[in-house]
Amino acid sequence: MSSATIAELRESLRAIQGDGFKRRPVLPFGVAALDERIASGGLRLDSLHEIAAASPDPSDDAAATLFMAGAAARAWGPVLWVVRRRDLFAPGLYQAGLDPERVLYAEAADDAEVLALMEEGLRHRGLGAVIGEVKRAAMPNTRRLQLAAEGGKTIALLLKRHAREGGNPLHVPSAAITRWRIGSAPSEPLPVEGVGRACWHVALVRQRGGEPFETIMEACDETGRLALPARLADRAAAADGADRYSYVDAA
Repeated sequence: MSSATIAELRESLRAIQGDGFKRRPVLPFGVAALDERIASGGLRLDSLHEIAAASPDPSDDAAATLFMAGAAARAWGPVLWVVRRRDLFAPGLYQAGLDPERVLYAEAADDAEVLALMEEGLRHRGLGAVIGEVKRAAMPNTRRLQLAAEGGKTIALLLKRHAREGGNPLHVPSAAITRWRIGSAPSEPLPVEGVGRACWHVALVRQRGGEPFETIMEACDETGRLALPARLADRAAAADGADRYSYVDAA
């Protein structure tokens, strides 16, 4: 089936949406290279999304954490962040667009308590994002989070940390709508001496209703926005005249 046929079908389906069809709230990345390849056009706000670092390396772990911070920064309202250890660096989150004044921190004793606090936050309906960090979460746990999120406008972001024995944190089946693997990548070279904006290897390894893909993106800026690296943006602009950001406000 050609891409034109698929686009025509999607347009027809959008046209027949009425009282019997409720469009789910979506938080777009504002970058066509991502949004056009996500089935919902961005991160669904009433859903659970899982994120894992590409490796146990601290740089990859930081990239995954800031990826979530950028998403939470673009969401509306307060953010609940449930942690197992006090290792979040507030200035780093601020550089990714997440104002510390928006964040409510909760420290949990174990993974079970993290998941319980996340579920409580999702059911509150007064938060823009609920974030948690665990090493293990079975299918029933993620199903409860997904059910708690449905019907609201609070995005649930679950960071699956690497266990000491290694392995793939996303190997366990999950009810998450999307599952992401984030890793650090070489920054873009500058015309002068110095270090360019950080880059990430962004992989959507599973999504409901769509295909997996991976790409290189520039890390979140002070508004929580990702961007295409200059060389990729120039190539895309030459192809279709697209802007580098093509940003759409989720509010």
